[in-house]
Amino acid sequence: METYNTIPIWKKINLTINEAARYSGIGRDKLYEIAKTPHCPFVLKNGSHILIKREKFEEYMAQITEV
Repeated sequence: METYNTIPIWKKINLTINEAARYSGIGRDKLYEIAKTPHCPFVLKNGSHILIKREKFEEYMAQITEV
């Protein structure tokens, strides 16, 4: 069984903001700004923690032309 730290980012269902920043090349502050917009399609909130739904995030990134 793989441990959490050895699972590649592209196989994870949800990403932390730091992982999403490394994965996308978008800065953490910008990701927080986008994630805090109402009804953001790729955000999963776990209490005060923000997680990024990787597949929805990829779809979102494919549709936008600027950040």
